[in-house]
Amino acid sequence: MITKPKKRKMNPMLLNVLLISGGVHAIALFILGSITVYKYIIPDEAQFEEPPVIVEEQPPPEVKIEIKQQAAPQAQSMQSLRMKQVGNIAVTAVDVELPSMQESFTVSAGLGGFGGGSLLGGTRGSIGIGMSDVSVFGLKTRAERILFVIDANRHMVTDAKGGLNSYKVIKDEITDMVGNLSTGTLFNVMLQDRRKTMLFKDHLVSAGDEIHSQLIQWITPVNANPDKPGLEGVKEARQPKLTALPDEVVHQTIVFSGDRGNETAFLTQYALEQNVDAIFFITGYHKGFERIRRKPTERENAQWARTTASSKYQKQLAEHKLEVPEMEQRVKAELARQNAERKAKGMPPRVLAQRYGVYSNAGELGLEWKTRHPGWQPAYWIEERDVEKYFRELVDVLYTEKGSAKPSINVILFLAGDEAFNKEAEKSLNSYVRSFSGKNRVIRGENEIKSARSSKDTKN
Repeated sequence: MITKPKKRKMNPMLLNVLLISGGVHAIALFILGSITVYKYIIPDEAQFEEPPVIVEEQPPPEVKIEIKQQAAPQAQSMQSLRMKQVGNIAVTAVDVELPSMQESFTVSAGLGGFGGGSLLGGTRGSIGIGMSDVSVFGLKTRAERILFVIDANRHMVTDAKGGLNSYKVIKDEITDMVGNLSTGTLFNVMLQDRRKTMLFKDHLVSAGDEIHSQLIQWITPVNANPDKPGLEGVKEARQPKLTALPDEVVHQTIVFSGDRGNETAFLTQYALEQNVDAIFFITGYHKGFERIRRKPTERENAQWARTTASSKYQKQLAEHKLEVPEMEQRVKAELARQNAERKAKGMPPRVLAQRYGVYSNAGELGLEWKTRHPGWQPAYWIEERDVEKYFRELVDVLYTEKGSAKPSINVILFLAGDEAFNKEAEKSLNSYVRSFSGKNRVIRGENEIKSARSSKDTKN
């Protein structure tokens, strides 16, 4: 017999305890949850700080400015005002010697030429601040103190060389080259008519736009009028005085005669005395170191006096002198005839060389004398080797002994198409430019000189 188990009844007290405990826990959970929601979920009200007190400052006292209208400047004073570029400021060629360091050197007013040699190196002993590439009719060098010597004598504008047209090419070549020099490069231009010279400026000047314009204005009238060739009648042109080695025989001989060899030597020395490092000669005559004509001795003069005293000589001389005025008129008439023909063809007038006056004019026009001159006193010479020795000594005095490099000399020889220039003259000219570490070029006639231009394409 299976007995059913009896159901146990829950103790009423235990049930009350459980109910009370559950209620207490529910209340506690509610309180804790409310605190959490309030603290972490509900945001705090925004807090604002009180701004700092602004202190008002009194404004500065009022300043009264009275503006008075200035009277208009006079036109004359305004014309005298102008801006001057740094590149156009002339720099006096003054050397300033510095105390010697391990090697002596000189800083020159030409923006720095170091002589003595190797402190900074560079071209021709220079620091090269004003250095320019130079190209004149294809002859090139690099320098910062440059002299251009242009032959202005009427033999440069003779018909066989292209007359005034060719000479304009020469002027344009030099002015273009000056216009392309670096600012800071020092230069000058010398015009020479035999031994008469005229300088563009009395000292080397710095290249620049303003000075370039001045040069164009200065050189344009030269050999622009066939009636006033060269430096004839130009009061500013005169024979300068050479200063170096005045006691030397060659120096005294150079200034004695107007023979062409003497003129070349004279101009070479005067150019060297300008204290430059590159020289360009553009000339119608140059045969390098030639023999130069010296004064005759007393014995030579006495011998010539006996010759001229003879009756034969005196008779021929008298007849010749009577013919001189007639020949002058013949020259004048023939030149007028030729110029009339040229004018009809639209050509400029012919210019005669006139180196020896009526004698060279008659020969150039093909006119013959009825009675020729009986002859002039023979010439006496100092030989080429002695002239070259003199110039070596001159360079030592002017440059080497002062710590400067010997300047380069370059020669552009402008000849007529058929003008004689033999091998001996060519050899002498080559020797001359080599002794100065320079170059030379022979250019003939108008077409060739036009095609030889190179300065306008030279940039610095």
